[in-house]
Amino acid sequence: MKATLLLEDGSEWTGELFGGSAPAAGEVVFNTGMVGYPESLTDPSYSGQILLLTYPLVGNYGVPRSRGNGAGELVPSPFESERIHARGLVVADYSRHYSHWRAEESLHAWLEREGVPGLTGIDTRALTRRLRHHGTMLGRVVPAGGEGPEPEGVPEAPVPLVSVSEPTLIGAGGPRVGLIDCGAKAGIVRSLLQRGASVLRVPWDHDLTAEKVDGVVISNGPGDPKQCLATVENVRQLIERGNVPVFGICLGNQIMALAAGADTYKLKFGHRGQNQPCMRVGSRRCHITSQNHGYAVDDHTLPDGWEPWFFNANDGTNEGIRHRDKPLRSVQFHPEARPGPVDTDFLFDEFVSMLDGKGVTG
Repeated sequence: MKATLLLEDGSEWTGELFGGSAPAAGEVVFNTGMVGYPESLTDPSYSGQILLLTYPLVGNYGVPRSRGNGAGELVPSPFESERIHARGLVVADYSRHYSHWRAEESLHAWLEREGVPGLTGIDTRALTRRLRHHGTMLGRVVPAGGEGPEPEGVPEAPVPLVSVSEPTLIGAGGPRVGLIDCGAKAGIVRSLLQRGASVLRVPWDHDLTAEKVDGVVISNGPGDPKQCLATVENVRQLIERGNVPVFGICLGNQIMALAAGADTYKLKFGHRGQNQPCMRVGSRRCHITSQNHGYAVDDHTLPDGWEPWFFNANDGTNEGIRHRDKPLRSVQFHPEARPGPVDTDFLFDEFVSMLDGKGVTG
């Protein structure tokens, strides 16, 4: 079946439909990674978005088993949540025949089961160039004939839709880390568990000052950080205490900045992929990082006591902040990768090493 991607600038991109057959709408964004579609599609940060992959061959290694076998089980790798969060997928060439020792089903079958439409046969190079020139745009995937109901629009505040509904303790023993779930990837939880910590995963608006935790991680997530007012206020209280180690990731970097009194802004087309070079401020060391965000911190607005920690080597935008005296730091990229290089997973080691129990909340 034919289907068309309609952009808000009036341009139309027609290709073949695969996966789900219902129409879909969302913010059209592009990802420059060569692999990792199971991880990307299940990343809650893509909630409300139509994902365009610039790498031309997609689906050739299929999809591994995604279903767990018990309540409370961590989402099986390589998936980052229990379901697909992207509204749709756009590729140049979908590979209907797949081959991989872990593959259980095709990308088509997975998308079809979850009701997510895919569009293949699109000139993704030209479409990416348009998004880079004009900026991220809203779009709709419409099957031939306009069949089906009008698709939902982009949610104004997507974080509450992808956060957990109640606190959940994962793991036992070791230092306890409070994870503020704004749409957390499972890779963050895995990274903390691998370092001997237990994780108390709480809703996005949960007040961790009343919980007994040795440190706090603010997770990634979708949308504008300025819509997370409750999270910003709760993090502000943690900052005022100053003795509890706090580590922000992606959206968590923006929330940390807002809580500190700085400002954020929307990027023209964002950073999404596994090849973003980041420099540590004051050094010549460059790390290749995995990223997925559409907003950034304006580090010129950082108040006294705060300083930029990393910056993007491509465009100079902020990639992390830290406090000069307190155990407060955050990064715009994903040190857990999933997918992508693990150049910066040492940041989890540094964070866990700060959890000496002297800064316990509660």
